[in-house]
Amino acid sequence: MIRIALRTLRFHKGGFIASFIGLFFGAVIVIGAGGLLETGIHNAAPPHRLSSAPVVVTGDQRYEYTQQELVFPERLHMDGALTRKIAGLPGVGAAVPDLSFPAALAKGGKVTGHGWSSARLSPYKLTGGSAPAADGQAVLGEALARQAGVRTGDHVQLLVHGTRESYQVSGLATGPDDGTDVFLRDAEAAAVSGRAGTVDNIGVFPAAGARSADIASAVRDLVGDSPITVLTGDDRGRAEDPDVVADGSDLIPLAAAFGGLSAMVTIFVVASTLGLSIQQRQRELALLRTIGTTPGQLRRLVVGETLFLAIVATGLAVVPGPRFGHWLLDAFADAGVVPGSIAFRAGSVPVIVGVGTALLTAIGAAFIAAQAAARTRPTEALAEATLRRRWFSAFRLVVGLLCLVGGVALAWGTAGAAGPDAAGVATPAAMVWAAAFGLLGPVVVRAMVAALRRPAAKVSGLAGELAAHNARARTGRLASAVMPVMLASGLAIGLIYMQTTQSDGAQRAFDEDVRADVVVTSDSGGLPLDVVDKVRAQPGVAAATAQISTTGYIEPDEPMRPSEGEDTGPQPTELSLRGVTEQGLDRTTAYHAARGSLTALKGDSVALPAADAKDRALGDLVPMRLGDGTRVELKLVATVEGRRGYETALVPASLLIGHTDGGLVPQIMVRAAAGTDKDRLISSLSALAADQPGLRVSGREVLEAAQAEADDTQAWMAYLVLGVVVGYATLALINTQVLATTERRKEFMLQRLIGATRRQVLHMMTVEASLVALAGIVLGLLVAGATLVPLSLSVLGTALPGGSPWILAVVVAGAVALTLATTLLASAAVLRGRPGDMAGIKE
Repeated sequence: MIRIALRTLRFHKGGFIASFIGLFFGAVIVIGAGGLLETGIHNAAPPHRLSSAPVVVTGDQRYEYTQQELVFPERLHMDGALTRKIAGLPGVGAAVPDLSFPAALAKGGKVTGHGWSSARLSPYKLTGGSAPAADGQAVLGEALARQAGVRTGDHVQLLVHGTRESYQVSGLATGPDDGTDVFLRDAEAAAVSGRAGTVDNIGVFPAAGARSADIASAVRDLVGDSPITVLTGDDRGRAEDPDVVADGSDLIPLAAAFGGLSAMVTIFVVASTLGLSIQQRQRELALLRTIGTTPGQLRRLVVGETLFLAIVATGLAVVPGPRFGHWLLDAFADAGVVPGSIAFRAGSVPVIVGVGTALLTAIGAAFIAAQAAARTRPTEALAEATLRRRWFSAFRLVVGLLCLVGGVALAWGTAGAAGPDAAGVATPAAMVWAAAFGLLGPVVVRAMVAALRRPAAKVSGLAGELAAHNARARTGRLASAVMPVMLASGLAIGLIYMQTTQSDGAQRAFDEDVRADVVVTSDSGGLPLDVVDKVRAQPGVAAATAQISTTGYIEPDEPMRPSEGEDTGPQPTELSLRGVTEQGLDRTTAYHAARGSLTALKGDSVALPAADAKDRALGDLVPMRLGDGTRVELKLVATVEGRRGYETALVPASLLIGHTDGGLVPQIMVRAAAGTDKDRLISSLSALAADQPGLRVSGREVLEAAQAEADDTQAWMAYLVLGVVVGYATLALINTQVLATTERRKEFMLQRLIGATRRQVLHMMTVEASLVALAGIVLGLLVAGATLVPLSLSVLGTALPGGSPWILAVVVAGAVALTLATTLLASAAVLRGRPGDMAGIKE
């Protein structure tokens, strides 16, 4: 039977080409998504600036002993004295401190400052001049010097930590990242950054004859249980970019969601295409049954053909699959979704999973499709092939109903989830609903055909009547053609409106929160806290408050014990944390106290979201962790209301500012006094730049632009995933419609022989394609509606999703146009032959 299977391939080129395309592209997408997932698991970030040090010591950003891994967003700094202790260990040749801080050139943009000692870790090489030997001297990277138009001996103005200092360029250097680096003398770097006595990293060099592994082990013994980690190999890149630890793990759920969505779409598309291809061979299979072929032989024939095709298609997909995954990683990094320092690391597992998924899908679909013909008795074989009485099965009904139950459960979970988290539940819900309506599709299609039969005949005459009869007689084939339309339209509508709804929710939360007219920022990255009082004292200012945003954690009531382990320990409550000055807070923001008073936000105090303070009384001490992992106990002085999912806890800015990377206030929110012109207020506040270098005053459009940029990043990621998945479903739509049409050559020629014109046949096919498009769009709307209504209730509080109605119109018009165009073009190509050619058409 295998030999026969291989010989029959050439007689069914159309069906096998369509199946090959679906298998190949499906395997490419799944292999690429699997490579992304493995990359996220490895989370490898090869070092650049610290590449010369074989061992790097840095703060441990992980929140230990929790059920789910949490990562502190602010860098954990280490005591500078640890450098001397490490240098004294046996076998250590040198321990080099590394300190980095944000700064800006008055003419040249943002830069990163370092102490000159850390240049050895790259190493940087002087290409001109000398190292900074005294205060007031600096070494610039060559690319930065060219950009700023300076040479050795020139002076530059450096804005750092709220001050402006003049430095003479003592030398130029080249290194891995010399584009934005400025080096000062070590002591001066610590002083101007406000970080004296602390370091970010320590590079450790073994002495001659010592092994790096032994040195790393000795350092681990030295630091003990301190929140410090010792890194070697690719892990050293985490010390350069803590975002690798904080954001790199985000690649795992992102790749899992994308891969799962892609795999499910691949299963639907491949099963639909193969099923349609095999359905069109029912007469051939029935003939084999009449000449004595056993059911087992028939199944082996179909499975053998499919297996050969799948092996070729997936074998070819092994080459572009990893490259596609690498391209996806670069695209996510360019959009800022994941750190750009993460390296693509994918081995054989994604290839095996991708190939295995495609092979199992193909074999399973072929086996299921062959079952109907295999179960048919030889005496009924030809009648079964002609009449197609078995258009639905009990198994399909049961699985479809189970998927409906699963969709309802996920819809309930979506509606109950917090706004920003609802999309994580809604995405798998979309696929479960698609599976449910796809499995139950023949029932819906049959009902629609019955309802539209008379209207189609009245509108389109005999062509409409004939199209309705065709659809009714071949419900299974029609349902297979409808599936890609449902997938393409349903996923496009669902995923696009999912993103627009999330965007509308975030925008509403932003609009409700911000009441400031003017925002004060700094080119150097932030402002000292005392600038808030200076701003408040300016004429025309009704209120001014600092805002410092980070993430905090409420510790559980039971203590965090190392013995409990990461998987069994309690889970802290993660929440958005904002440092503010209490005076005028109610006028620059929408925060108001549900209990207590926000004016009491002084010292070690906190105002928690009402949802997180249900079991706490005012005056209770709340154990918390700040963004850099520091444990504090804060007095609960108030509770605040907020849009569900966008709640924020408030703490005094004076408490939080020392636990952020910059140690400064990123922005000061200003409300203009009644009758004060905003432009005049901006001009008045800009005068503070004389005493506060780098100060910048702008309207609230700056905040709106930042909000839009953050939203654009998420939208870009969503649309990239949408483009790949829906693009594949659209390709399957075109593929399936062409296959379903070109295999009807004999039918068309028979119609031509009995007197039908090409125009009449095309008219009939237009009505059939319209029925396919209508059924697919109706099912797609059911999928999208079942997904979006719970999401909208969670995010917006209404059943109507956010976004323009033109999105729906464009998707529906596109689905109709693609279905009609592919069907009619394929029909026109088939009708080019002469009716007399029918005798040469193979069964």
